[in-house]
Amino acid sequence: MRAQLRIVAGSLRGRKLTCTVSPLLRPAPERVREALFSILGDAVQGRVFYDLFAGTGAIGLEAVSRGASQVYFVERDFRVAGEIDQHLQRFRVMECGSVVRADVYRWVERWPGNGEPVNVFVGPPYPDFERRPEDLLAVISQLQIKLAPESILVLQSEDADFLIQLPNAEEWETRRYGRNYLFFWVRKHDEPVPDRPA
Repeated sequence: MRAQLRIVAGSLRGRKLTCTVSPLLRPAPERVREALFSILGDAVQGRVFYDLFAGTGAIGLEAVSRGASQVYFVERDFRVAGEIDQHLQRFRVMECGSVVRADVYRWVERWPGNGEPVNVFVGPPYPDFERRPEDLLAVISQLQIKLAPESILVLQSEDADFLIQLPNAEEWETRRYGRNYLFFWVRKHDEPVPDRPA
């Protein structure tokens, strides 16, 4: 099925993405994207942004539109990743975005970190919360360990109860938009390495 998504704000405001969607690919609704970037605010401009499980790329393209210095779209589906490439070309922002064709679960293991504050958005396929919860928690844990201080990590979920399973669960902030939840975590200075829950 084909769907159109609109970029909410920034230099690409109003531009439309034409994407192929499936039951496993449910793009973040416009309301959620608008709320996400409203909360991130000034932390987007001039920072590197990682859109993990990028899917349509709508989150990462919104980051490009709002002035992220570089956006990395990590997506394993070659067809879907190809559509992100096409949008970067059509919007003439190829210098601002890089599509990484990789499985996020394996990519995170190899990712060395950035060394500077970054923003990371994690939007897994919703079935993964039931089929691969341990793998998903491992992704979050590894990101928490590797992120530089002042980095912001965001997880999108439809499962409110998943929050209690997250490493350092008490440090996450939650926002709800309909059936969508956004969980926010900020890497603090001199913070010890997060522990995995028992």
